[in-house]
Formats: sequence, structure tokens, C-alpha cells
Amino acid sequence: MLDVAHLKTEIKIEPFNAACYNRPEARASVQKVDSSVSSSLSSSASTRTIGFHLATPSISTYNSWIPRPVLQNIVSTVNLGTPLKLHEIAQHARNIEYNPRRFGAAVLRIRSPRTTALLFASGKMVITGAKTQEQSREAGRKFARIVQKLGFKAKFNNFKVQNIVACANVNFMIRLEGVATIHHQFCTYEPELFPGIVYRMVKPRVVLLIFSTGKVVITGAQNEESIAQAFAQIYPLLQMFIKRD
Repeated sequence: MLDVAHLKTEIKIEPFNAACYNRPEARASVQKVDSSVSSSLSSSASTRTIGFHLATPSISTYNSWIPRPVLQNIVSTVNLGTPLKLHEIAQHARNIEYNPRRFGAAVLRIRSPRTTALLFASGKMVITGAKTQEQSREAGRKFARIVQKLGFKAKFNNFKVQNIVACANVNFMIRLEGVATIHHQFCTYEPELFPGIVYRMVKPRVVLLIFSTGKVVITGAQNEESIAQAFAQIYPLLQMFIKRD
């Protein structure tokens, strides 16, 4: 019969990482070190060593969970195909601002979708404020119809997304000095002038503004795929420089 008084046990527990266990799929993996003990419990062995290893999964295991960047602004351009008389448009259109001494374009706004258009005398138009490419295209068509109703032969030509701005939060503090040191060839970090890192990624060709609070701003992309690809590449790097308390 097993002498429980002389039974020696050994339990090895790694530091607990609470962040990982907040995920429903995160579980502690228990590995049995001495598998022969179970069979010997029925025998007369008096001394055995039982070891368990509680392994905490790393955060990088959950790449499928990483936060998704949220689109904040889409800048697109349209060619209306006809010269515009901005003074005449400013006199008859609603929700428009035009001050040629300050800026050479007329600023026209609509509520749905909530966007702003810059109308230039050459017939070029810049649309800002949309949250999706579909909204930007819809707004462009509405602006073109407004110009048509004012007596201009405007067309909706050459719609193109020029810039997409997105934001994300990695949900942990970042040691910016470490990121700037390791990736100095891509980074500009001057905390006296700007509180974040300006990270110029080569592929995809975007610019990321990284802040110590965990906020990341992505700009310079022309499609949503580039935004997702850029954030998926920068996220593992930022994990390496989590700021500990």
C-alpha cells in the first residue's frame, strides 16, 4: 500500500499571464512529466515524484484575434469633366463656403453620407469624410448631381481612392524607444517634437503613427487590404515591446 506520508510531489508553475486567459480559447496545457506514477499507485512503491508543467500560452498565439483597424476617413478624387464657375456655384448652392483669398476651392457639404467636397475651377473634386469606399463613391455622385442641377455639364469620371486613414488599439502600453532602436531604418522618433513614432513601412507602402498608449494610426493606403496587411505585420513587433509596470 502506498505510504502517503513519504510521497514527494513537485509542481512547476510558470508566471500567470492573465491577458491570455481572458480569451475563451486560452487554456493551460498540463503536461505529465512522470507517467509511470499512475501505474505504480497500485503497487507497493513508497516514493515517487510527480511533476506538472502549467504552460501559459503567449499572446502571439492569438494572431487571429488581433484587433481590426477601424476606417476613419477616406479621401478620393473625381473628375467632373467641365470647368466650374465657383462664384456662381457659391451664390446658388446651399451648405457651401467659398473664400478665394484664403483657399482656391469651394467647400461643399452634404449630410448623408456626412462628407465634404472640395470643388476646383478646373473641374476636379476631392471628397473627404467617408468611412467606407462605398460611401465615398455615393457622396461623389451626389456632389456631381448638385453641380449638374446648377447648370454645369458635370460627369462622374475617374473616381479613385487616394488615401485611407484607419485607427487601432493594441490594448497594451508600448516601449517606443525599443521599437525605434530595433527598426531605426524605418522609424522617426523625436519625442520633443511629436509623442509617437512615425513608422514608414515599405510593403505595403503605408505610414503608421505608433503611440505609447497602444494607439496606432495607419495612413497612406489606397485599399482596405493594405490597411489589414500593415497592421498584421506591425502587431507582432509591438508585442515584443510591451511596457511592463
